[in-house]
Amino acid sequence: MKIEHVAIWTKDLEAMRVFYVQKFNATASKRYENKGKGFASYFLRFSSGARLELMQRTDVTGTVKKESLGFAHLAFSLGDKTAVDQLTTLLIAEGYECLDGPRTTGDGYYESVFLDPEGNPIELTI
Repeated sequence: MKIEHVAIWTKDLEAMRVFYVQKFNATASKRYENKGKGFASYFLRFSSGARLELMQRTDVTGTVKKESLGFAHLAFSLGDKTAVDQLTTLLIAEGYECLDGPRTTGDGYYESVFLDPEGNPIELTI
């Protein structure tokens, strides 16, 4: 058994697609639309085979601004400290909010944590 994909509701579907394609080398599927339901989505595939579904629906508009039970973050393994440091530096230079790191955590992970364009926490790790 494996997790097939993770999905995120998004306000700006195209901007989020561009972000994950450009920063994480994802490959985007063709845009799917169901106009009757006001729904659109992309499946993004990463080199590891993992998939992320970005979804938008006209009636999904609420946002969570602080931590709560449920979804906590997406973690991307970049392979080594240099890759974590380089992507962290790039994202900070481009104005993305870095919440922590890069640092080695108490449980031994080398990581940094930042927010994607819509405020979803992303963890960069080895």
